[in-house]
Amino acid sequence: MAWYQESFGDDYLKVYKHRDLQGAYHEVKKMIDWLGLKQGAEVLDLCCGMGRHSMALAEFGYEVTGVDLSEVLLNEAVNLDNSKQVKWLHGDMRKVPLERQFDAVVNLFTSFGYFDNDEQNEKVLHEMYRLLKENGRFIIDFLNPGYVQEHLVPQSDRTEEDMLIRETRVIEDGCVRKRIVISQKGAPDRHYLEQVKLYDRAAFEMMLDKAGLHIDNVYGGYDGQAYEAETSSRLIFVGHKEG
Repeated sequence: MAWYQESFGDDYLKVYKHRDLQGAYHEVKKMIDWLGLKQGAEVLDLCCGMGRHSMALAEFGYEVTGVDLSEVLLNEAVNLDNSKQVKWLHGDMRKVPLERQFDAVVNLFTSFGYFDNDEQNEKVLHEMYRLLKENGRFIIDFLNPGYVQEHLVPQSDRTEEDMLIRETRVIEDGCVRKRIVISQKGAPDRHYLEQVKLYDRAAFEMMLDKAGLHIDNVYGGYDGQAYEAETSSRLIFVGHKEG
């Protein structure tokens, strides 16, 4: 079983329970201006997880569909979506079970680079192209490899309720890997891996070009500052599908 099939389960909800809807709302508020969409535009949130960003997009007046491979996270999204504003769909980001196209596709909060080889990761970009209307807009919100290498915290411990969560981080084989051990009294330790392949700006630009996705802007954070390879915390591509 691949790491992302094991890791995005019930324990993931506990490990990341501190990520709130309000934070997602503020992130989306800054990003929607970049898309320039009309009210009622159709937006696909590719790898929506527990739906924080999908619901924030819906709050701003868009028709939102959220897709994710994890049924646990999708169920959480359904439970959180009190107003039932979002359509939730189970699917793999490399082959989304939809034949329709959208005004925009967003891939947020480092939901790219999950696969070991470039070909599989590139399939995601080609799928984004397929799912976009002509001149449809996209956002890919990725980590900045240079910043990650410079600021990597090798180990951290914290407690959530009766759980000790130990996270160790390392860069190896061209990936940033986080290994998580959850310890609970009276139970065996539970081990998880999270992994993202590190693509710098040049490599990403090459892949996007190959997929027919044109870059309009590259930002280094949600505040809209220009990307700087050494200092930016994020690597955010905003662009459109070439006709």
